[in-house]
Amino acid sequence: MCGIIAYVGRQQALPILLNGLKRLEYRGYDSAGIAVMNPDLTILKKKGKVINLEELTQNVTIVSSIGMGHTRWATHGEPSDRNSHPHPSHDKRLAIIHNGIIENYSILKQELLSKGHIFESDTDSEVLIHFIEDIKENLNCSLEHAVRVALTRAVGAYAIVVMSQDDPNTLIAARKSSPLIVGVGKDEYFLASDATPIVEYTNQVIYLKDYEMAVIRDNKLTITDLENNIHEPYIKELDIELAAIEKGNFEHYMLKEIFEQPTTIFDCMRGRLMANKGLVKVGGIREYVDQLANAKRIIIIACGTSLHAGMVAKYLFEEVCRVTVEVEYASEFRYRNPVIRDGDVVIAISQSGETADTLVAIEKAKEMGAIILGICNVVGSSIPRTSHAGAYTHAGAEIGVASTKAFTAQLTVLYLIALQIAKEKGTMENERFRRILNELDSIPKKVQKILDNSYIAQSLASLYLDAKSMIYLGRGYNFPIALEGALKMKEISYIHAEGYPAAEMKHGPIALIDDEMPVMFIATKDATYEKIVSNIQEVKARKGKVIAIVTEGDDAVKNLADHVIEIPEVDEILTPLLSVIPLQLFAYYTGVLRGCNVDQPRNLAKSVTVE
Repeated sequence: MCGIIAYVGRQQALPILLNGLKRLEYRGYDSAGIAVMNPDLTILKKKGKVINLEELTQNVTIVSSIGMGHTRWATHGEPSDRNSHPHPSHDKRLAIIHNGIIENYSILKQELLSKGHIFESDTDSEVLIHFIEDIKENLNCSLEHAVRVALTRAVGAYAIVVMSQDDPNTLIAARKSSPLIVGVGKDEYFLASDATPIVEYTNQVIYLKDYEMAVIRDNKLTITDLENNIHEPYIKELDIELAAIEKGNFEHYMLKEIFEQPTTIFDCMRGRLMANKGLVKVGGIREYVDQLANAKRIIIIACGTSLHAGMVAKYLFEEVCRVTVEVEYASEFRYRNPVIRDGDVVIAISQSGETADTLVAIEKAKEMGAIILGICNVVGSSIPRTSHAGAYTHAGAEIGVASTKAFTAQLTVLYLIALQIAKEKGTMENERFRRILNELDSIPKKVQKILDNSYIAQSLASLYLDAKSMIYLGRGYNFPIALEGALKMKEISYIHAEGYPAAEMKHGPIALIDDEMPVMFIATKDATYEKIVSNIQEVKARKGKVIAIVTEGDDAVKNLADHVIEIPEVDEILTPLLSVIPLQLFAYYTGVLRGCNVDQPRNLAKSVTVE
């Protein structure tokens, strides 16, 4: 959460900072601000979207080749001008931008208040820059040393950039548990939370590690740890194109990303699935195939949409690999005393690879001896670096806050891993194994067929945009998809929606059914089809409005339901890759028709890097 961008070099900083903040706005959009040397340290910040800050800068002449910017998702202190970043020190000669939470900020603040410091905001970030200033004055030391000392006492997570009026050609940055990269250009450097704001300027980046500090002074970069040991930087080449982070001809990033799914699913399978040869190989797990095949238990750890992908994987691994699978909320796993046994495999799923709860949970499991596999989208992020092995989803940059293409890419990787392990263990008959590979290979075309009929979901959205609440029901592999569909509706349209296993409806939720309650059934042809039909009849008997996702040609449900959306026929274990697409579209169009900002829903941010 929160987006950081900084620049020093030969160009004017202001356009780079503002453009970068716009690209980072999906990480937080409660407020935005910049600090530049103009020629003295100048701070401009404003509550609201980056456009508000941009309007503010038009009233000021700024000529500077060094600066930093921040777009905020509020943690400590409500969204306001005063709580916006950057934050100045007590003497106004230092400034900081910060992503993360300083957990012991109140103790530090009391200490500083006793020394006469006056605070202008409610944030933990302002406390940190005052603390750095206090150390610098008391120790009469360099700013770099003061930052190091402060960070050894600060408890929590941080990605920070610090500027000083007394050292006007310098940027100092550091990270712990929050992402920060260094972009290396020709006679210029960039600092950013991720690659999106710098990809148009350079494709050479350094991923800072925890407890590393970068000092950029007079066009020279030095990377050290907090004990001032010099680290040799490892420069990687970005595999991302500018077009991938732009909307193109789509009205919103979310719609673009929904429509990219035939391509992203194909890219995820490319080089891994060779259906015509009956082969599936996920290179990232090759050294741990035996451990996976022999595991007595797999524990899947994730949050939000990624958790729903993990829930589908539970059904999948148990059926085709015949192994016990548990799915855990990372936020709960990290705070209890879980039982981890030798040989247990933990699969961590995260789009960003920086999800704070998931990262801490797998670090805990790793300490207890588990084998960690990471499934992530962002190359070079923390979870892949912490894991023993894993796989990238290759979904490309996902800018829309509500995850769509990353979800189906996660599912695709999980299918590939499960099938590879099933083949290794011999737990699938060869005929079915080959058939599933062929059907998986056909998924991109079938997703495209659903997208070609997106107008159906759009027309349904126009009928139900005023609903106060919705219920989503599914069974088996489609129960997690019911949860995901309900989550999308909540995130994007702000309509209350809940997902349940369909059989659980009569254990309480059926009390909510009346003639104003829309009920979304995932009623595809599978082992529980007859049971789902019975559940639909129960809702219709109570005058509920039934919308059903059905297999093409299913007239039985079509005659029962008020509305249906058809999806192509596929083996039931692969149904989630198709059934989720209409739910994404339905949520998107409902949100748009309700006038919601579907790319930047209120109170949400793309990457949850704090608790």
